[in-house]
Amino acid sequence: MTDAQLTEARWTHVALPTGDLDAAIDFYTTMTPLTVVERFSDDAGRSAWLSNAGQVETPMVLVLVSFDAEQSGELGLLRPFAHLGIEVPTRDDVDAAADRARDAGCLHWEPRQMPGPVGYICALTDPDGNVVEFSYGQKVFTSVREKWG
Repeated sequence: MTDAQLTEARWTHVALPTGDLDAAIDFYTTMTPLTVVERFSDDAGRSAWLSNAGQVETPMVLVLVSFDAEQSGELGLLRPFAHLGIEVPTRDDVDAAADRARDAGCLHWEPRQMPGPVGYICALTDPDGNVVEFSYGQKVFTSVREKWG
């Protein structure tokens, strides 16, 4: 589908500033299932688009932006509870994310079972201090698809 065929507004991305684009890209490509789709640069700085590999039908992009005037330091906006959410197929995937984060020193919430609809969760912090939640059993994607599908 090309932009000319777009018939209604759709949610496409979340953009976050980063003080270190390379560190942020490394975090998201090693700690989450996201991969780099595109990289850009201009006179103001650099940016990258990240998404799930092969996510064609309903792409959602995380845009990381590093302005030259704001290099270094934590620029995170999503904390202490505000977060990006990633659903995973099993509880073991949540535990594995927590183990990776614990080893890297960026575990924000230990894995825990929460009442419905939250499910089994843990959270990590990216190099800018933003919180990224991993959940099992939350069924956000499935619930929306069931409601509107």
